Amino acid sequence: MIFAQIFDTINTGLVVLDRQMVVHYWNRWMALHSHIQSSAIVGHNLFDFFPDLNRPHFLRNCKSVLTFGNFCFFSQKLHHYLFPMAPVGSLADHFDHMQQSCAMGPLRNASDEIEMLYLSVQDVTEVVSYQRKLMQLNQTDQLTGVYNRNYMEAHLAKEIERCKRFNHNLSLLMIDVDLFKSINDTYGHPCGDYALKAITQRINSQIRKTDALIRYGGDEFCCILTETSCQAAYKVAEQLRQTIAAPPFTFQGSQFNATISVGVASLDQQDCDLESLLKKADDALYRAKQAGRNTVT
Repeated sequence: MIFAQIFDTINTGLVVLDRQMVVHYWNRWMALHSHIQSSAIVGHNLFDFFPDLNRPHFLRNCKSVLTFGNFCFFSQKLHHYLFPMAPVGSLADHFDHMQQSCAMGPLRNASDEIEMLYLSVQDVTEVVSYQRKLMQLNQTDQLTGVYNRNYMEAHLAKEIERCKRFNHNLSLLMIDVDLFKSINDTYGHPCGDYALKAITQRINSQIRKTDALIRYGGDEFCCILTETSCQAAYKVAEQLRQTIAAPPFTFQGSQFNATISVGVASLDQQDCDLESLLKKADDALYRAKQAGRNTVT
């Protein structure tokens, strides 16, 4: 009785099941977040209330606990949640379900025989939210809001491996804002910052959600075009060039023009790694700038 009172006050879900998956204990936390009272579920099969749990992975873990006395864990990164419960508090708008870290272990009787198992459920939604924010900060350029170089190197390497494996197309655009220093010198650095943000917005409006725009450094960007041949990538690059060139940009009542030079590179069997693809795109960009800027090569 004392233990039951303690278990009803802890900020963790606790469930006790027998070998037939009949619920013998359902603490207050579980009742609060599942909206199923203890009086309604105790004495009934867990799968009658949560049929989606009746699947091989969960059953294998139950068997491992009840047969061998092992302890099992359900990682949030793999499963997100075990029991479908609504998130609570300020994070409710950011997650469809409460993110959970769950553990399962044996319960032995006086003869040291495994008689039942317990399930503990912890709400880790807030932790997951912070982790996502940290990851976003690590992968996002703070000025423009597009991906940064950290993201590009990891993402592009994965895309190259995927395209090599399945023999798919992949193209890379290296983009440079022409004479960007003159914008800063003429209109000031706040205008330069605005120009970078406005240019990224125009580029993003022309590419697909499956593509990735990255601020490579300073006034240089690159764009990863998935499932895109070299010929198709040239068309995209030319569309981007035209989109940036007109209409003019406006900052605090002043209008100014901006153009971009674009180098196009596509993956082939001779340059099937990150460094060689980047070099091809960089060399193509150099040729575009040498050709007079506001050009695609």
